[in-house]
Order: sequence, then structure tokens, then C-alpha cells
Amino acid sequence: MGKTEKYDHMKLIKQYAGGHKHLITLGRFLAAVSAVMTLIPYYLLWRIIRIAVNGENLDSIKIHAILAVSLIVGALLVYIAALLCTHISAFRVQANMRSSLMRRIITLPLGVFDEDGTGKIRRIVSDSTAVTETYIAHTLADKTVAAITPVGLLVLVFAFNWKIGLICMIPAVIGFICMMSMMGKGMQQKMKEYQDALETMSSEATEYVRGVPVVKTFGQTVHSFKRFKDCIDGYGKWTTDYTLMLRFPMMGFMTCINAIFAFLVIAAFLFTKNGVNSAVILNIMYYIIITPLVTIALTKIAYSGEAEMNLIDALKRVDKIMEIKPLEEGKTNERPADFEIEIDKVSFRYKDATRNALSDVSISIKSGEHVAFVGPSGSGKTTMAELMVRFFDVSEGAIKIGGVDVKNMPSSYLMQQVSFVFQDSRLIKKSILENVRMGKPDASDEEVMEALKKAQCMDIIEKLPNGIHTVIGEKGTYLSGGEQQRITIARAVLKDAPILILDEATAFADPDNETKVQAAFDEMSKDKTLVMIAHRLSTVMNADRIFVMDDGRCVEYGTHEELMQLNGLYRRMFEEYSKSIEWKVGA
Repeated sequence: MGKTEKYDHMKLIKQYAGGHKHLITLGRFLAAVSAVMTLIPYYLLWRIIRIAVNGENLDSIKIHAILAVSLIVGALLVYIAALLCTHISAFRVQANMRSSLMRRIITLPLGVFDEDGTGKIRRIVSDSTAVTETYIAHTLADKTVAAITPVGLLVLVFAFNWKIGLICMIPAVIGFICMMSMMGKGMQQKMKEYQDALETMSSEATEYVRGVPVVKTFGQTVHSFKRFKDCIDGYGKWTTDYTLMLRFPMMGFMTCINAIFAFLVIAAFLFTKNGVNSAVILNIMYYIIITPLVTIALTKIAYSGEAEMNLIDALKRVDKIMEIKPLEEGKTNERPADFEIEIDKVSFRYKDATRNALSDVSISIKSGEHVAFVGPSGSGKTTMAELMVRFFDVSEGAIKIGGVDVKNMPSSYLMQQVSFVFQDSRLIKKSILENVRMGKPDASDEEVMEALKKAQCMDIIEKLPNGIHTVIGEKGTYLSGGEQQRITIARAVLKDAPILILDEATAFADPDNETKVQAAFDEMSKDKTLVMIAHRLSTVMNADRIFVMDDGRCVEYGTHEELMQLNGLYRRMFEEYSKSIEWKVGA
């Protein structure tokens, strides 16, 4: 049920199960045996009722009852064994699936996380694998029981009085038709839309939570995060439309499966109008007991169909991650002669975008030169920096470091040559020492302390209860955004890479922290090729050269004085910036 597309989900599940795939088959077999064992007592019950009604050998009732109870207990034990098999295999599948996903994720270009969002990827790793585990552990056994039970029920319903059985099956057949109408071809697409909506909300919620400090600072509401609100509104509209679409089939299904007793009353009336005999009483009593099983069986079929569609959608989302190709590793082991960065006729377009983020950009940055990229939001500044370190590969053109195309460098070597500090740098829940040491895993405690000094972090260390061994986030120990930024800078100082990229690194720092952060930058950028991205133009005035980006193109470049004389975009931006910092309340 629910398999609306040609997608062999069981084959994929068995691949992830590895050596435990036979447990899945064994679990399904045991569940089928349990279903058969559960149905046999209903035949024995009919025998008991017949003996009681006809006044036959009452001693045999005890034998039938003991046998029925034994079969029910045995069926329960067999079903527990089936669940044990499916649970063991489910845990193995989930572990292998998550391991495979994480192995693939760590090979992906960092730009993938910018495009898809960490919230969306986290949900696939966590929720999609959890859906798979739940399906194998629970639903697979139930689905097998749901497939066997209707066959056995048909035998039981028609074996003793096919006429009463036929009347009882009328609402069941109508309910089944209603259920099938809900499980049509469009249902799998609806499940995809549902999971897409949840995925989008998860991603946007992550971004919203990260921005809560800004929202609270400026007294904003959820409307300040329009994308988050829009995705919530969109999800609400989708669920309303979806519910309205299924209301009549669902009403029909629920009415029919619960109307079997009404048809049984009709059957009893028809078969007793000419008088009552023991055979009629026997059959009516028996069908009163057995007909609820039809309702239960149809409900299980409906839920197993829905669960299977959720599983297929979850596996397809996992496949999407697994199908993302890592960037090709450099085929040569060329090493750059120096650390000059050459951007040669580079164009780039993001996935699914309708226009280029960068168009035919050519820039040369000398080794040891300090440059800055400025421009309006969306002009391509950050994209340019990300392409330098292969967050993505360029669509056209080439980026070279020391004369070597970055595509020809091993990614591990390229990462060793570049340090970057972002505006929203995050620290992991480890000690200050471990956070800084990520820049150089084999660094000694003394080297870490020296890096912290250069990054102007000593005032932070002195106020922490355990100094550099203090775990961030433990026992109420937290750092402000500016303090976290300085710890991140210490990590970059310790790494001591020859190329340094700073992307809006002082955007959220308070004045006191900004002064210290700027001092840390001055210290760590000595004798390095420095690329700065900034909106605060006062922080880039002393750069050797400033490149002005607009609409994906480099429209101006030069020193601050040269650009001011050009009377172009940079001058207009600087004048607007100067007005903004001079603005005062009541002025």
C-alpha cells in the first residue's frame, strides 16, 4: 500500500542493513506466522460457541479454550521475536545510514551548507533516518500482519455463512475503495510537499533562533523575519487545503469501517424473520465477535500505506544528499610559488538561480597585499571569497593561488593555506583550549596561550572559572558574540595560514570588542595576504586596494583616496556611511 512510484525501497534498506538484512526477512516471516496463529483461535471460538449453543460435550470447551489461549500466547511470543529481529536490523540500518550520510557530508563543499541550510541537512540526517528506523522496527511487522490478516479474515467471514459474510463485507469494500482513493498517485507528491514544508520550517527556524538577539535588541516581532513567517503561513495553508481535499474520502472510510455492526444488524433481521434456530444464533454471535477485526485490519492497512509513503520520501531525501558530488580532488600535487591570488574572468551561478552571482570578474591580489571587497548587499563580495577557498567551483574562468588553479590543489592542502573568520562564527561545546586548538590539533598549551594573547583574549580567560579549560555552555558559562569572535580569531592566529579571509568579522561586535578585534586583526595579518569583506567602510580605509562590487561585477578599485576622487559608487557609499555614523537622536 502507498507504493505509488517505482521505487524499490526494500532493496535500498537491505543495502544499508548489510549482514543484518536476513533479520528483516526473518522478522517479516515471524510476523506472518504470528498473524496466522492469531486467526486460528477465532475458529476455535466458533467451535466453543457451537458446543455451547447445541449443548454438546461441554468438557471439550476446556480443551478448545486452552488451545486458543496457548495459540494467542504463542502468537504474542512469536510477534515479540519478530519485533526483536526488526529492531536489531532497524538500529543497524539507521546507524549505517547516518554513518554514510556523515561520511558524504564531510566530503561536500562548504557552499552546500550555505545553499541548503544547516537546519535542512540536520533534519535529513536526524529525522529521515529516524523515519526509516521506525518503519523497519515497527511498521514492517505490522504491514506484514496487515497483509496476512485480510486473507485469513476472508476465509473466516465466508467459511461459516457466506451470506452473512457477504453482507458484512459491503461496508468493508466501500471503505477500502475510499481508502484507495486517498492513496492515489497524487498522495506521494503530497507527502513530499508535507516533508518539504517541515524541512523549510526547520531551516528557517534555525536561522530565526540565531537572529533572536537582534530581534530582542531592536524590539522586533516575527514579522521582521519574513521568510520564517511566510513558510509558517504556507505550511498552514497547505495543511488546510490538504485536509479539505481528504475530508470526504476520510469521512467515507471512517463511516464504513465503523458501520459493519449496522450491516450485521440488518443481516440478523433478514435471517431471523422466519424464525430463530441454533445455527442462526451461532453465526450471529460469531460474526459479532469477528467483524471488528475487519475494521482493525483496514485501519492497519491505511496506516501502513501512509508510513510507507513517508519512508519513500525519507529515503529519497537521503538519496539527494548521497547524490551530491564532492568537488573533484586536484589531480596534481602542484604547490603555489607564492600566495598571489589571481581571479581570471570568473563567472558563477548558484544552484537553481536565474542569474549569475558573479559575471566575468578579473582581479589580481599580490602576495602579502591587504585588500577589501565592498559593495551593496548581494553584490557578490562573499561569493568571491567563498570561491577562493572552493566552497564552490566557478562556473567559468579560473582562480589561481601562486599560479596554481585551486582545482588542482588537494582540498586538505588548500585549507591549510587559508584561514577565515566569518561574522557568525560559532564555538563548539568544548573547552576554550579545544576550540582554539582546532586550528592546529598538535599545538601545545603554550602555543594556544600565545595565540589567545595575540587575539586580545586574555581578559576573557581571566574571568573564566577554569581559564582555558573552561567548557563553553557548561554551568552557565557563556561568551558574548564579540568574545566568541575573538576566540575564533585566536584559532586563526594559531593556524597561521598565509592567506587570511575576514568576512564581516566585526559586524556584531560592540565598540569595546571591535577595538580589540581590530587590534587582533592587525597582529594576525602581518606578512599575510589579507582579504576583507566589510560594510563598515571605516575598517577598510587603510587597505592597500579596495575592490567595489556591484551586481556581480567589479566596477571600481583602488585606494580609499583614489576611489573618493573617482566620484563613483564607493564615494556615494562612503558618504552615506559617514552620515549614518554621525546620526544622533534629536539631532
